[in-house]
Amino acid sequence: MKISIHYAFLPHTDADAALGFYRDALGFEVRNDVGYDGMRWLTVGPADQPGTSIVLHPPATDPGITDAERRTILELIAKGSYGALTLASDDLDALFERLVERGAEVVQEPMDQPYGVRDCAFRDPAGNLLRINQAA
Repeated sequence: MKISIHYAFLPHTDADAALGFYRDALGFEVRNDVGYDGMRWLTVGPADQPGTSIVLHPPATDPGITDAERRTILELIAKGSYGALTLASDDLDALFERLVERGAEVVQEPMDQPYGVRDCAFRDPAGNLLRINQAA
């Protein structure tokens, strides 16, 4: 039996800003861009990994969520406490520089962690935390 990750979901608060980060800064391809009722769902992923995608979705769209819950979710997203993702790159330092040049919000510069990985961290335009590991 083989199991793989097909989709991961992260909220976005501005579809155009999300595209600027995931497509233009990270270099992911856009696989789907779907609008409905004034909202947009974006599916992006690495061109060489067609079976793995990130779905960037409007937050708190469940009709069962109260306005107070919706506000709380948006606050958690903005703080980087709601969604997170770890990526890997074969050239962490070059990717770090590319993201800095494109104005990405740096959380942590590349460093060797005591648990054995070299990584850095950014926030996407919505506030989601993205850690990027140096691939072995």
